[in-house]
Amino acid sequence: MQAEAAEQPIVSVRNLKTHFKSGVGKNKLIVRAVDDVSFDIQKGEVFGLVGESGCGKTTTGRTIIKLYEPTDGEIYFKGERIGAGLEGVKREIKRTRKRYSREISSLNKELKEEIGNASEGRKETLRKEYREKIESLRKERAAKIDELKKEKEKRKDDNTDEKKELMKKMQMIFQDPIASLNPRMTVKEIIAEGLRITGEKKDKVITKKVHAVLETVGLLPEHANRYPHEFSGGQRQRIGVARALVINPEFIIADEPISALDVSIQAQVITLLNDLREQLGLTILFIAHDLSVIKYFSDRIGVMYYGKLVELADKTELFKNPLHPYTRSLLSAVPQPDPRFERTRQRIEYRPAEEHDYTEDKPDLHEIKEGHYVHANQKELEEYKKLLKD
Repeated sequence: MQAEAAEQPIVSVRNLKTHFKSGVGKNKLIVRAVDDVSFDIQKGEVFGLVGESGCGKTTTGRTIIKLYEPTDGEIYFKGERIGAGLEGVKREIKRTRKRYSREISSLNKELKEEIGNASEGRKETLRKEYREKIESLRKERAAKIDELKKEKEKRKDDNTDEKKELMKKMQMIFQDPIASLNPRMTVKEIIAEGLRITGEKKDKVITKKVHAVLETVGLLPEHANRYPHEFSGGQRQRIGVARALVINPEFIIADEPISALDVSIQAQVITLLNDLREQLGLTILFIAHDLSVIKYFSDRIGVMYYGKLVELADKTELFKNPLHPYTRSLLSAVPQPDPRFERTRQRIEYRPAEEHDYTEDKPDLHEIKEGHYVHANQKELEEYKKLLKD
């Protein structure tokens, strides 16, 4: 977990888990899409989340904005908890019950043995002593379980109106600009939907805000009366950006917003997001699988693999000191605009079964250098320290 920053992060993710169940009975399968992920996002920064398809990037973003409910862990926005999973509390309740049941059972066994060896006069005294001990344990168990149940209810209450008001400051730009826009709604209706949901009823005010945000993203007010199919891919993505911006958010989750676009259009959308970040003071979680784009646009980068955050660092530090073998594998796949280099470029293949032995020494996210975190056990940590460059 990251060290405490001087300024409170705008978003904090703590031990986040999002699991999905499929199948029934003996064929039931649990997919650990996000598995114990922790990071902070500071106000005004772009935090890049990178990894191959299926690594859990999008699920992380969707869980933060509560499109998915977390299985376990906690999500904080501007210091307030907006989401928390129940699985950990449920497990702790079961563990508490079992632990106290074992202790009570052990005391009953001790009592039986001692009574067997005690005189008649001593037996009643022993029964009284053990009854008091057992009763004390039962009260202690009840108090702890009651406390855990209260925490469980608190986590369920993260959907209060107060939290919903707070979450209006958080919006998402979706990956596919075609699938994320309703083809039966005009651009005005699409963008105005957020305003109407948040309570705005005056059509004049809605029209004014829609026209203003269209101009902000480089479109024209007259585009408001058109339908999504009348626009190019880049323009549709601008509409998606406008929809996210219309209620003045402070934090935006951009889920691979350029992956479905041509290269030239990608540059336009990235430039737009960069300009908006500076003009509006936005904080952005930028999800992508293109390391070149991530390096250009992000301040810090988190690398995900199979639901785990395997490395996290400042972009310059990450490209200079890639420590985790998966990070090195990703960087080796980035093409360079040099044909001579490309002819000799060697891909590094990541084979987790061969790279890691976690049978005894279990891994965790460690700060190996100030601001640089890597997922490793103690043995790997010592090896990674030798790879660090000044």
